[in-house]
Amino acid sequence: MSQQLTPLFIADVSAFSKSLRKSLDDQPATPGQAAMLALIAKAAGYRNHQHLKAETPSQLDELALKRAMRVFDGNGHMARWPKQTKVQGLCLWPFWARLPAHRDLTEKEVNAILQEGMAFDDHVLLRRSLIDHKLAERTIDGRVYRRIEQRPTPEALALFQRLKARSAG
Repeated sequence: MSQQLTPLFIADVSAFSKSLRKSLDDQPATPGQAAMLALIAKAAGYRNHQHLKAETPSQLDELALKRAMRVFDGNGHMARWPKQTKVQGLCLWPFWARLPAHRDLTEKEVNAILQEGMAFDDHVLLRRSLIDHKLAERTIDGRVYRRIEQRPTPEALALFQRLKARSAG
């Protein structure tokens, strides 16, 4: 299992070490990993480890981005369906961006938009996946589709930029 890195900047190492030493002295026994992370975060001036993680800018999942970029050709068209679920979800964002915001669409309109952005012939898979990944919704009878408005993930924004740069260059 890969762990997300949490960088920590300490402006005053002396004050940090004094605070951490005092916290360790106050502990009845050797703290476990979670308790130690909390002590380190507090010594660095955070309320707890979760506060430290929340204040730290997240790093992009470069491996997922690299795998997603391999799925698209030089024109920005999806050439194949990725194997990994995480990469599949990431690769759906450019199609989400193609769907017009705040507008009801028919299945035929959605199919046309999806087919425009792909180089293989399985728009049904993409349409279904947009629903499954909560990027679009449809009525029970399947007549009306609508994009679900939300903020794209940092990885999705990076994918947009890289696809745009590739097709421009």
